[in-house]
Amino acid sequence: MQNNVGDNSWSRKFLQRLQPDKFYCVEFMVNGLPYLFKIWNTPSRQMFIMVKESSDTLKRLKEGKSFNMKYYSSVSGYPIELKTKIDYLTKEKNGRFKNHYLVGLKMLSDQEILANSLKTF
Repeated sequence: MQNNVGDNSWSRKFLQRLQPDKFYCVEFMVNGLPYLFKIWNTPSRQMFIMVKESSDTLKRLKEGKSFNMKYYSSVSGYPIELKTKIDYLTKEKNGRFKNHYLVGLKMLSDQEILANSLKTF
C-alpha cells in the first residue's frame, strides 16, 4: 500500500502531524533509475540528502526541479509519496560532509504543486 498526498484526507492529516525528522530515507527516480538516500537533519539545516561531488546523479538534480519522492518514516510501515522540490544545492568544502553536495528537500503543498503545474503551460 502506498499513500499519496492529495489522494485522501487521511494522508494529509497524517502529514500534518508528522515531523520532518521522523523520515529516515527517501527514494526517487532519476532518468528511470531508482535512488535511495538517507535523510539528514542538523540544527542549521533541515531535511537534506548528501550526494557525492563525483556522482552522475548530481548532474540531474537542479535547484527548483520537482520529483515524486517516496518517504520512509519511523512511524509508518508504508512509504508516503510526495511531490518534492530541490530547495538548494550546497557544496561542502570542509568538515564532515567534505566533497559532497547537500541537497535540500522541500515537500510541496497542494497549492505549490498547482502553481508549478500552471507554469508549464
